[in-house]
Amino acid sequence: MRLSCKVLAGDGMILGSALGEDEVYLVYQGEFQEGSQIVVEGEKNSFVVLQLDDVLGEELVFLKEGSLNFQIPFGEKRVCYSPRSFIGERHLITVRKARAEEINSYRNLARNRYDQHKDTGCFPHATANVETRGEAVFAARNAIDGWKANDYHGEWPYGSWGINRNPDAVICVNFGREILADKLVIYLRADFPHDSWWKEITIQFSDGTTITCQLEKTGKGQEICFEKKRIEWVQLEKLIKADDPSPFPALTQIEVYGVEG
Repeated sequence: MRLSCKVLAGDGMILGSALGEDEVYLVYQGEFQEGSQIVVEGEKNSFVVLQLDDVLGEELVFLKEGSLNFQIPFGEKRVCYSPRSFIGERHLITVRKARAEEINSYRNLARNRYDQHKDTGCFPHATANVETRGEAVFAARNAIDGWKANDYHGEWPYGSWGINRNPDAVICVNFGREILADKLVIYLRADFPHDSWWKEITIQFSDGTTITCQLEKTGKGQEICFEKKRIEWVQLEKLIKADDPSPFPALTQIEVYGVEG
């Protein structure tokens, strides 16, 4: 697989680039500026392992359209990333073709530390119909970034999906292709007593089936197992808040376990 990666300035000027066969490395010498992007190009419907920042590390993702435009976070959007990420004057960016054993292993298929608010063509991708005040620390992408610290709320590593007290809130994780899943693990935000929690949620799958399950007041991962389902997306909806004085239930992480479909 032919791969390329580039660093672009805000005006589209190419600041650094590299090409490779099945694997490519780019060492970019310079500070990122607001508007900078990292562009990765490969093949449509391909699995690659990205490292866009050495602090965030590698992530196995699916490039449905064969490319990814990653906007370097600045300002308010930076606060849900490690303060050590995307800074300094030397950056190692790597992309490689994913190995068969990596692709076919039983794993959490929902995690993507490089997910962004907009649809970048890189999956998995999280979306929601509401995010508290539109703030990055409460964006849907936080629920699939792999960070599970949930005894507080706010800046990294405490990002979460916040629903702005909306009882009709819905979050969806799209995989960009069919997978075979048999387990979810839900991490509620557990900054008690600031937080409340959902005592019941409904899980809707792209195959048309639903599961309604009870949750507990805990910061521990809560497993929901089911018969294998061939799905393209999973959605949490009908979130019923517990009878608790706090009006702030939130989701820290959703994991979806299975194999490629």
